[in-house]
Amino acid sequence: SLAQPTALPELVRHLRTTFGLSGASLLERDGTGWTRLEADGADAPATPEEAVHTREVGPGLVLAVAGRPLRAADQRVLAALTSQVADVVETRRLQEEAGRAAELAQADEVRTALLQAVSHDLRTPLAGIKASVSSLRHGEIAWSEEDEAEFLRTIEEEADHLDALVANLLDMSRLQAGALPTTIATVPLHDAVLIALDSLGPRGRDVEVEMGEATPAVRADQALLERVIGNLVDNALHVSPGAVRVEAGPVPAGVDLRIVDHGPGIAVADRERVFQPFQRLNDHGGGVGLGLAIARGFLEAMDGELVLEDTPGGGTTAVIRLPRAD
Repeated sequence: SLAQPTALPELVRHLRTTFGLSGASLLERDGTGWTRLEADGADAPATPEEAVHTREVGPGLVLAVAGRPLRAADQRVLAALTSQVADVVETRRLQEEAGRAAELAQADEVRTALLQAVSHDLRTPLAGIKASVSSLRHGEIAWSEEDEAEFLRTIEEEADHLDALVANLLDMSRLQAGALPTTIATVPLHDAVLIALDSLGPRGRDVEVEMGEATPAVRADQALLERVIGNLVDNALHVSPGAVRVEAGPVPAGVDLRIVDHGPGIAVADRERVFQPFQRLNDHGGGVGLGLAIARGFLEAMDGELVLEDTPGGGTTAVIRLPRAD
């Protein structure tokens, strides 16, 4: 029980009530004075001078009690309780150090994955741009208009690819730092879907949309929602070209927007793993494996949810769940 998060406040409260005291505090000395780490009772001392009895718990830590003077027998019991307080303080310190070590290990893992992503996924579009520009600048070869158009198209596509990768990395950094701003408002779901599909260019015109006029509006950040929809539809088109459907309708908890594909599907055991940053089950769309992680992060910032389900007949259905606008 000493390892529980509530062990220290409960122990201080137990100490005060056991001896019928008016206050008990665990005090820590800082650079300017004393700070109460834990306190119980109306007269919990703020400094050792306010206490009727004190006992040193550890370096810079003092247990201070206020109320009636303690008899010698009581002080012996208090010494035993003080030993338990010292054990709890040490346990808490070790837990905090273990937590910091786990955070550092996770950050190091993300940093390693990011470096791997930068070394491959970001350099690939740069290599394509470099090759096309070098070819166009080659003075000894007379390229046809069709060849030059192809080089320019490659440069444009790879530049867009690079821009999307950098945007995803920046989005993930904001999500992990908890610094993603949102503007929650009433969003007509049909409008958000059409804008998201339009952002995909000609590929978005192949997507079938099934939404009734009575589909309720949702509470969301429209810009973030459009990016989530566009991201998920883009993923679906990579694995299921020409066979993607977007449908929506009210449910008891709000509104569900479903993006249905008929691709290879995702095994149940892998459905949570694909939401982890830098995880990819295939290389259909390239990228650094941030798409689904960012989509879920955006939706959670809007009090929404993203889950994956099986498509009847094969494939995956991404379900966006959002609160209904009142």
